[in-house]
Amino acid sequence: MIDFLKWTGALLTSYLVGSIPTGYLLGKILKGVDIRQHGSGNMGATNVMRVLGKKLGILTLLIDIGKGLISVLIIAPFWGSGLIHQSLLQLSSGIASIFGHNWTCFLKFKGGKGVATSLGVFLGLAPQATLCLLVIWGVVLFLTRTVSIASIIASMALPLLLFLFGKPIEWVIGGLFLSWISIWKHQGNIRRLMAGTEPKIGKSRIEISKIKN
Repeated sequence: MIDFLKWTGALLTSYLVGSIPTGYLLGKILKGVDIRQHGSGNMGATNVMRVLGKKLGILTLLIDIGKGLISVLIIAPFWGSGLIHQSLLQLSSGIASIFGHNWTCFLKFKGGKGVATSLGVFLGLAPQATLCLLVIWGVVLFLTRTVSIASIIASMALPLLLFLFGKPIEWVIGGLFLSWISIWKHQGNIRRLMAGTEPKIGKSRIEISKIKN
């Protein structure tokens, strides 16, 4: 029973931390703007940067990364003291925070795509593999100038890198699951890519404001 309560506490706390709608709150509090009504309609750092500017975009990115880091480096160890499968609890707490970001209970279970929060989770779990992932993301972004393409390819590379770096099989399976979730959450981007309307880095805010999911 105690183990069950510890698992429940870790997952629920991680979900609630992940559910904090960073982009929405920053837009509302600092600019009086509902970010969901502008640009692509997404609450992530990319759309915040395009609509509200670089500073708020970077702040959104850092906070969303922090949500993932907190879940695996603070919340899971706090609740997991004395548990046998602590590495599995870390992964599960990370996934819970990503689910919170993607389906936040504070905004009728509608959220972001989970890319930044996933980055935070795996920076905490597997920093070397994650740094390689960032290199892949950066190279693809440089070549395509399209954030969604870079994010999708990086998501696909995640489970492979976890495997190559010798991480536990449950982490590889978790990475595969999160890769699928990320691609599924990018459906709107994929449709725009196929239609040739997906924005590239450098488009003006006026152009971006016309694009909706």
